[in-house]
Amino acid sequence: IAKMSTACKTILECIGEDPNREGLAKTPERWAKALMFFCHGYDLTAKQVISDAVFSENHNEMVVVRNIDIHSLCEHHMVPFTGRCHIGYVPNGKVVGLSKLARLAEMYARRLQVQERLTRQIADAVVETIQPLGVAVVVESSHLCMVMRGVQKTSAITTTSSVRGCFESNPKTRAEFFSILHGNSPRFC
Repeated sequence: IAKMSTACKTILECIGEDPNREGLAKTPERWAKALMFFCHGYDLTAKQVISDAVFSENHNEMVVVRNIDIHSLCEHHMVPFTGRCHIGYVPNGKVVGLSKLARLAEMYARRLQVQERLTRQIADAVVETIQPLGVAVVVESSHLCMVMRGVQKTSAITTTSSVRGCFESNPKTRAEFFSILHGNSPRFC
């Protein structure tokens, strides 16, 4: 934290600020702690996140968790991108605690990232930890590197997908997943 705080003071000076003024006096340490939190995904592995939440279950239909909030930092500019992640899988004799899918998305999002890699890493982690018949992941995000600088397009949303197993080989399975994502599934609430 001390090394990062010192670096932050240098950055503040480089942009013409006084790091000792009242409003900024504690900013370097706050920034360092915040950055460590934003990047705490480096401290975890998929196996640690899943832990013992894999259960034998004779269920062979699609499981989808939609609208998982994600917040990450673009590795090119170190500014946020935020959005939603959707994860679907077809079990192969094992199911995983639903919250663990959200925790996997969180773990990979809390690293310096590009959205394409984030999407792929989540899909690969589901495959490695529960060996489903297939997995599909979609991430939709707004990138502040496109909103606050560069092209400054505030409405632009980037969508990435990654499919494995039956979602890749079976167009009907893939179509069912995307149909669920687009709201063509039964409404219960």
